[in-house]
Amino acid sequence: MDKIKKHDLMEKIVRELEDLKNSQQAVIQKIGKIEVDNIELGDSRLEKDLPDVHQRTSDNLDTITGILDYFAGTTEEFGDKNHILELKEEKAIREATGG
Repeated sequence: MDKIKKHDLMEKIVRELEDLKNSQQAVIQKIGKIEVDNIELGDSRLEKDLPDVHQRTSDNLDTITGILDYFAGTTEEFGDKNHILELKEEKAIREATGG
């Protein structure tokens, strides 16, 4: 795999991790809303199980955030080390001039 393709794939993974992080945040918000609604309802099963679900989801979010931070940094370092912007510019010029 050439360096540009590798970097593009790394950037795609970063975007997917960001999406996963946002999804986990949305799940935590939904769980919180259910917990609040259940204060009025008072269902014992929800009262018992939702805090555990909330905690596990929060732990997953922490893990995903750590992975995202690490991999975004790795992607940026790879791009800088391999001069990806310059390589992409050169490739664009070659393609535009038919070379």
